[in-house]
Amino acid sequence: MTRRWLGWGLAAGVPLAFLTVFFAWPVATLVGRGFVADGSLDLSGFAEVFARPRTWRMVGLTLSLASVGTVLSVLLGIPGAYVLYRCRFPGRSAARAVVTVPFVLPTVVVGVAFRSLLAEGGPLGALGLDGTFAAIVMALVFFNYAVVVRTVGGMWARLDPRTEQAARALGASPARAFVTVTLPALAPAVASAASVVFLFCATAFGVVMVLGGPGLGTIETEIWVQTTQFLDLRSAAVLSVVQLLVVTLALTVAGRARRRGERALRLRTDPGHRLRLRSGRRPGADLLAASVTAVTVLGLLVTPVAVLVVRSLRTADGWGLGNYVALGTTGGDNALTVTVWEATRNSLRIAVDATVLAVVVGTLVAVVVSRRPRSPHARRAVRTLDSLFMLPLGVSAVTVGFGFLITLDRPPLDLRSSVVLVPIAQAVVAIPLVVRSVLPVLRAIDPRLREAASVLGAGPGRVLATVDGPFLVRGLGLAVGFAFAVSLGEFGATSFLSRPDRPTLPVVIFRLIGRPGAENYGMALAGSVVLALLTASVMLLAERMRADQGETW
Repeated sequence: MTRRWLGWGLAAGVPLAFLTVFFAWPVATLVGRGFVADGSLDLSGFAEVFARPRTWRMVGLTLSLASVGTVLSVLLGIPGAYVLYRCRFPGRSAARAVVTVPFVLPTVVVGVAFRSLLAEGGPLGALGLDGTFAAIVMALVFFNYAVVVRTVGGMWARLDPRTEQAARALGASPARAFVTVTLPALAPAVASAASVVFLFCATAFGVVMVLGGPGLGTIETEIWVQTTQFLDLRSAAVLSVVQLLVVTLALTVAGRARRRGERALRLRTDPGHRLRLRSGRRPGADLLAASVTAVTVLGLLVTPVAVLVVRSLRTADGWGLGNYVALGTTGGDNALTVTVWEATRNSLRIAVDATVLAVVVGTLVAVVVSRRPRSPHARRAVRTLDSLFMLPLGVSAVTVGFGFLITLDRPPLDLRSSVVLVPIAQAVVAIPLVVRSVLPVLRAIDPRLREAASVLGAGPGRVLATVDGPFLVRGLGLAVGFAFAVSLGEFGATSFLSRPDRPTLPVVIFRLIGRPGAENYGMALAGSVVLALLTASVMLLAERMRADQGETW
């Protein structure tokens, strides 16, 4: 018994130590700057920051962008969830992969893609949307559509359809059966997805930096401005506290909705209940859902990336590969310290290191959290651990990055000049996605299998290897894909921490966007295509390797 508790203590203690040192400590140190001045408690910084009209404008814009982005993502995502998870049709797996890819595309790439679509000279340049509120909302929906589709779709695919069929047999129309039977059953999944989407929208950084005009700033970008341009750490700390409150609220709502879904939804296991697209049972609903999904996927998800690829082939001398050839240079007027290809190699090496860290730590967390202890105190501890490791999803990456600079700068953890600093920061960002990829697979295991193995004499390690192991392998493919793709595209923390001689590809692209000259902009387009291809290839490979495991978020 002692060895068993020691093993579980280590499994939980190692991730907690990692989270404490590389997330809680840097964030708490930076946030503490907002409460402490000259060694004593001083809350005047809050009054000063909230007395500025600029602050309220940033808060209002952040909440507006998050609210509108969440509503549109949910409204467009529910039809997509029905088509991709409740219906069967040729190419469904490929369609799911296409929908997933935008979520992991680097924010810098998405910003450049929408700018190439909406800016003057682009296909939609005449609409005048570049640098507007609408442009940012479109990019936010582009990112978060997959969250709604996968979260709601994963639950919808496992609902027992007989309840809705009974309502139809009693005379309810398809619309009434959906509103009165199916939608209430999906409510926990919808609430969970909406909470996570609101969180991602409220903490968006890269797309706002690239697409936002002079008057469009959010709390996230304001933290960056106060830190890098004004060197006002106190104001940045106050804004980080505000953001943490929003994050905590959103994660609490998402966690409660997820637990409610696990308790209240009667999930089915018979795959034969899936409906077929154009099956004749409800052709009107199928056609409407399929039409909305097709327009959304083709118009909102595919078009910006396609335009990015096309415009990357246009040079001052006509059409060709000139922008890609220029990736072997440092740009016009030596805009860069290294070539784009060197930055790509740096990104790949760093992503490998970050993925290993994130998968090891995230898998340990998922194994511990997937248990269902009988003690109420133990269950509460498991839920707390789950919530703690979701916090990095919503905390400003800028806050994390700058927190690293002001805490990991002295012995015994002086990592400012170390090559491991960036991989650690990227692993912190990727760990929640690893947990959310592996956890549903482990929670799907019938606890009686573990109990039976224990009764037959298997120790905890043997049970973990023989019962959990085969299921765990099913989730690791997607976990590795998410971690690698997110690490490749991470920009917020990396923009602070990357060394001048080892910049990553997103950092180099952002530098090229900010430099004048058609050559630099063409290189930014080509570099964005390269980065998009890398992340998309990783996610498509992960999707092919994974089993159909339902909810992933």
